[in-house]
Amino acid sequence: MIRRSFLTAMGATAAVGGIAGTGQAVSGERGRPFVGYFEEPDSPLEDRIERPWEMTEAEWNKILGRVRAGRRLKPASWPGGARFAVALSFDTDHDIATLAGGAHAPGRLAMGDRGRRVGLPRVLDVLARHDVPASFFIPAVAALVDREDVQRMAGEGHELGLHGWMHYANNRLDRATEREKMLRAREVLEKLSGTEIVGHRSANFDMSHDTIELVLEMGLEYDSSIMSDDSCFEILVDGGKETGLVEVPVEWVRDDAVYLAFNRAGARPYTAPEDVYNIFRRELEGAAEEGDVFQLLMHPHVIGYRSRIWIMEQIIRDAKALGGVWFGTHAQVARWVRDNA
Repeated sequence: MIRRSFLTAMGATAAVGGIAGTGQAVSGERGRPFVGYFEEPDSPLEDRIERPWEMTEAEWNKILGRVRAGRRLKPASWPGGARFAVALSFDTDHDIATLAGGAHAPGRLAMGDRGRRVGLPRVLDVLARHDVPASFFIPAVAALVDREDVQRMAGEGHELGLHGWMHYANNRLDRATEREKMLRAREVLEKLSGTEIVGHRSANFDMSHDTIELVLEMGLEYDSSIMSDDSCFEILVDGGKETGLVEVPVEWVRDDAVYLAFNRAGARPYTAPEDVYNIFRRELEGAAEEGDVFQLLMHPHVIGYRSRIWIMEQIIRDAKALGGVWFGTHAQVARWVRDNA
């Protein structure tokens, strides 16, 4: 059967009751018209959350519309007439992510401890050598453990951003708890760094349905947890309401941990550093060609090995060699696109 005939037959089938044969094509048993093949469920969504096939149109639209990408914020040019931007970021989780994941054994914690002892100093040295600013998203507990590091990052002109109280998934918390932890985390970072905190990134990018609403309530300027685009964009909530909140988008493909974070459980693959560099380089070149932002996420405890730190440094060299680059923190990028896109 050709496609047109098939669709015609499908339409006829739907008109007499639908593929599922419910016999309820025009109205349900309650006498209310509805579109679809099934009757509206009697129980609330929370009782059916693991049965998505029972989700109604109103329910899926509410979920899909809770947080969405709005207008693209791509400026015609970047500060100083630059043709593209580079925004480097580092999630300084260290051993706090391991701790938050439920592992307390010294051996497991030591893998993250390497980030503060070896990785972070190497990262900061590379940034200083090339005079490049970056954004460091740090869990508040990590900041309390590494107070001198926080002061060094801020003192060298880098941005600090919210990354939770510990490295847990926000979608596991109720709204009141999530709000309390976010407020407390901001207070810790601002007191330790002496700087204003204006940006947020959810650990593992796992936001709850309340996260963006809380970011707005706190008056933050941007989020960096959503993968909806390569360009920055405005975040919409609740079916399309404009928020003015800028998203500096992330992506697993531009995250060093995806390729290099060895895990004995086999949860993540191991990729050769040369291959990781080539992926990052192609992303960089694509952003430069499009006149857009190249956002990159790394972790001191992942990228900071002798055999890997060169990736970060070579990407910086490549960006400069392309010509017309502007390096900015995530806050600087967010402000520029907000005011100039």
